[in-house]
Amino acid sequence: MSTLSTVKFPFWSKQWIGGTWKEGASSRYETVTNPFNQEILAEIKLASKEDIDQAYQFAKQVQPSWANASAYERAGVLERAAEILVQRKEEIVNYLVQETGSSQLKASIEVDTSIGDLKYAAQYSFRLSGTILPSLIPGKENRVYRKPVGVIGAITPWNWPFYLSIRVIAPAIATGNSIVLKADSQTPITGGLLIAQIFEQAGLPKGVLSVVVADVQEIGDYMVEHTIPSVISFTGSTAAGRRIGEIAGRTLRKAALELGGNNVFIVLDDANIDQAVAAATFGKFLHQGQICIATNRIIVCRSVYEEFITKFKESTMKVKVGDPADPETLIGPLINQRQAQRIMDLIQQSLREGATLELEGKLEGNLMSPFILTDVTNDMAIAKQEIFGPVAAIIPVDNEDEAIRIANDCDAGLSGAVFSGSIEHGVHVAQQVVTGMIHVNDQTVNVEPNVPFGGEKSSGIGRYCGEWGIEEFTTLQWISVQKEDRQYPI
Repeated sequence: MSTLSTVKFPFWSKQWIGGTWKEGASSRYETVTNPFNQEILAEIKLASKEDIDQAYQFAKQVQPSWANASAYERAGVLERAAEILVQRKEEIVNYLVQETGSSQLKASIEVDTSIGDLKYAAQYSFRLSGTILPSLIPGKENRVYRKPVGVIGAITPWNWPFYLSIRVIAPAIATGNSIVLKADSQTPITGGLLIAQIFEQAGLPKGVLSVVVADVQEIGDYMVEHTIPSVISFTGSTAAGRRIGEIAGRTLRKAALELGGNNVFIVLDDANIDQAVAAATFGKFLHQGQICIATNRIIVCRSVYEEFITKFKESTMKVKVGDPADPETLIGPLINQRQAQRIMDLIQQSLREGATLELEGKLEGNLMSPFILTDVTNDMAIAKQEIFGPVAAIIPVDNEDEAIRIANDCDAGLSGAVFSGSIEHGVHVAQQVVTGMIHVNDQTVNVEPNVPFGGEKSSGIGRYCGEWGIEEFTTLQWISVQKEDRQYPI
């Protein structure tokens, strides 16, 4: 445990449970550091199973009154939270830069998308309408009501911590639920505690949102196994998602899972290569590639393969790597040394498997400059796994049929991109790629509040955002009303 004077943000040392800032009951502490310079940002006493139980109990207690609050009250909280984000944007961006290694660009995008989700989710409060349907029975009407599910348990990751937590919290509370969020212990400030403070400031009733920071080695599966939550929302790795899905299945509870991606970026022979290169550079290297929807496999038709490589290498070499606080920086630090070493191992294994090192980067601490591997095949390690780092893997193909086959020869299906000189040709190819999201003549990193976000295959179950977000956090109840005496056959 560090001395208080060495901690930059001593305020962020407590959990937000039931509307009270309190120390966690665990004997363990988490030291939160800046991944670029290792400065100690915060030190937090972690939550125990008892803290999580208390948070769920508070959530269960207050949820009925929150569900019965007027749509205007629920929407008002979300709208005020959005206003606070606008007012505090510079501060939040600064936190993201220091805690997550986000560039100024990425951090700004993250806050802006969070504002958009809050504003859009405020509309959900007015859309929990009922429907009256006809009946076969004389004198009867069928009413179908959309209702909140109750209590939601949410687990969010470290890479886009602020947005990925807002993306769950906003629709959950807009539709009348309460929620307990477990923020990643590597990014507890931007992943949850700062959000709790914002909603406290926005006037959210106590207990509707609790934020806990805990060590999975101590709490195990308790967030998911607890008997109170009706829905478990998880964003993270496919391996962890499978585990959570299994537990939810055993207990007959719904799981909303947004998991890993192995996203393709297809360059067809009629593509505008300059535009494709610009998009690939952004989609590959934004936030060091530490994004579930970042470009992972770049699939290029041979007729434009050499031109693409030459221009992509030139573009990549212009990308600034360094201090994420510098507005010119695009690539900042990886989150930790473990991730950095994993990526270096993937590179070395793929080179042994026959890939060509087109551009050799370097690793200094957590800072990795870009690598480009060419002559990659789909069975190499760098193509089979989600890289989550600034390494471009370029796969040559003979034609679009082969491009589609290779794109689909993967267990994941989250995002993708297709570049073509013809929009409809691009759409035709995009429709044949098995993925939840895909973008024609754009890169793979896209998020908007009014469209469905989610994946196919091992990239998850369910959809966030838009009207589809309402479905994840509500349930339907059929109430029939017999208005006239019914004649029974017995």
